Amino acid sequence: MMTAVRSNQPKKLHPHKFTLWVAMGSICMMFAALTSAYIVKRNQGIWEDVSFPKMFYYSTVVIIISSITIHIALKAFKARERNRYKFFITLTVFLGVLFALLQWIGFKELTNSGIKLLGAGSNAAASFLVVIIGLHTLHVLGGIIALIVAFFRAFSKKTINYNTTSIEIVATYWHFVDLLWIYLFIFLAWIK
Repeated sequence: MMTAVRSNQPKKLHPHKFTLWVAMGSICMMFAALTSAYIVKRNQGIWEDVSFPKMFYYSTVVIIISSITIHIALKAFKARERNRYKFFITLTVFLGVLFALLQWIGFKELTNSGIKLLGAGSNAAASFLVVIIGLHTLHVLGGIIALIVAFFRAFSKKTINYNTTSIEIVATYWHFVDLLWIYLFIFLAWIK
């Protein structure tokens, strides 16, 4: 008598997802180093705190909402609700661009209030804001590019391939930059 044995092999992680997780780990290490440098520099002596621009508070709300919209877009994609997916991926792209714009406006607020951000005679706290938030915004722009690719894929085909890997990668990265911003926001606005 033969018995069948069911093999419970672990589900393998897609190579692109693995690469994303490695990249996100590296990005976390970079921002941990930058925030550590911020703490060290702040405690060395001459340090003039900079008030956090209001636009950074608004951008925080925007990126949190965009994390919700990408989650809904992913769920709609998995449920094969194409029109709902198109709407929420479009909304996420819009919110991502709005986040980056609000960041830029926040820095304009600082310069308009007379704070020199970079170069000789600049405020060290403001320079750290430019470096830390600027690097985060660059990572957000990378996410916006990925969202735009997903957007064009959603609207360019009459039939859609429902392989979820690419949209899962985009959603994971977008949630990551959202969580990273929340960490940076809390650190720079309140913990400092």
